Amino acid sequence: MKDLLCDEFQNTVSELLIRHQSVLDVLSKLQEASARINRAVTKSVTSCGCIEVTAKKKDIPDNISILELKQYTDSHLNGKLCPKCEEIIEAEIGRTLFYLAALCNHMDINLYDVFIKEHNKLSTLRYFNFT
Repeated sequence: MKDLLCDEFQNTVSELLIRHQSVLDVLSKLQEASARINRAVTKSVTSCGCIEVTAKKKDIPDNISILELKQYTDSHLNGKLCPKCEEIIEAEIGRTLFYLAALCNHMDINLYDVFIKEHNKLSTLRYFNFT
């Protein structure tokens, strides 16, 4: 079922992508969409204030294992997105997914297959993936 939803999304993108048929257009729109996510998150911090970033260098002991490393790191985010900021960020992520699917269409790549391959890689490598 999940593959059908992903395939349906990719097919819908193929039908609706009218103006940006060039792969160069799609690449630039994908990059722009990604930048818009960055801007929306930034505005959630600087304009709305529903979340804040508290970042500083973490002191990580030299003698810990990879499994223990996660205990010494965090996202640096405090707070929770307000409904308006969440809506904006979701919309920007959706736009990014649209252009990612469009790029997959241009490259004749199935987006669901990419998800599965990445999931399998993560499942196999686990903590040794370092992404």
